Amino acid sequence: MSTLTEPAKPTGHTEPPVPVATASGYRASRTLPLRVELARQLKRRRTLVMGAILGALPFVLAIAFAIGGEPGGEGGNRINLMDTATASGANFAAVNLFVSAGFLLVVPVALFCGDTVASEASWASLRYLLAAPVPRARLLWSKLVVGLGLSLAAMVLLPVVALLVGTAAYGWGPLEIPTGGALDAGTAAQRLVVIVGYVFVSQLVTAGLAFWLSTKTDAPLGAVGGAVGLTIVGNVLDAVTALGDWRDFLPAHWQFAWADAIQPTPEYSGMIQGTAVSVTYAVVLFALAFRGFAHKDVVS
Repeated sequence: MSTLTEPAKPTGHTEPPVPVATASGYRASRTLPLRVELARQLKRRRTLVMGAILGALPFVLAIAFAIGGEPGGEGGNRINLMDTATASGANFAAVNLFVSAGFLLVVPVALFCGDTVASEASWASLRYLLAAPVPRARLLWSKLVVGLGLSLAAMVLLPVVALLVGTAAYGWGPLEIPTGGALDAGTAAQRLVVIVGYVFVSQLVTAGLAFWLSTKTDAPLGAVGGAVGLTIVGNVLDAVTALGDWRDFLPAHWQFAWADAIQPTPEYSGMIQGTAVSVTYAVVLFALAFRGFAHKDVVS
């Protein structure tokens, strides 16, 4: 009985790669557009609640000053920004940033950047997004950009509302400097823009921590709480004067460097150092998030 045998292939012959079929019109760069992700995040209750809290803070402070009288009335010769809170709308806006930059503004950054990926995993919708198919890097990029955008919007919302409330309550005028002198309204507005920009940059470390943790856990509260907790630890370490010059490597050490901008002649050296420290930490954390998520076994 004869058998059919497959003819021998020439030495060194390799099979050509089999092309992977893709749907007509599919473009990886068009998956999960930023406008779609932004619309999804804006409709979430936590976004609305956080916006309401930040928008309400200036009203709360204005009512507190109306009930308690002029700020800075409690003895002592130390003069600070709080003592000039009711001098003008610009002063009131600066004070709102001063009292919220240390903790309150940390929360929306951690929330918007830490909840974004982990929430998809907790809803068991992450794997369906990847099966759409949305490339992993594209998914992370869309969520990171929207998270940072909402964080910036939160930081802009607070001083804008504070400026409106302060102007209505205390009038439009120059920004009085606690140590003496004043900045005209136009200059004060420009300095406030610089301050908001720096506060946003200084919070990039929290954003990086939250985003990295969000790619590591399926629990949104764990990512958000972990980022806030580590930020608080950084603030505590910065208060340990025994660390000496080591504190210069802590992002928390530079979080109020923006106060140097509220001077007749602004000093930006501290803000430049703080920016360098924050951006360095943030880039490393964002890179870890993308690298780890690229190889992660997504089962939820």
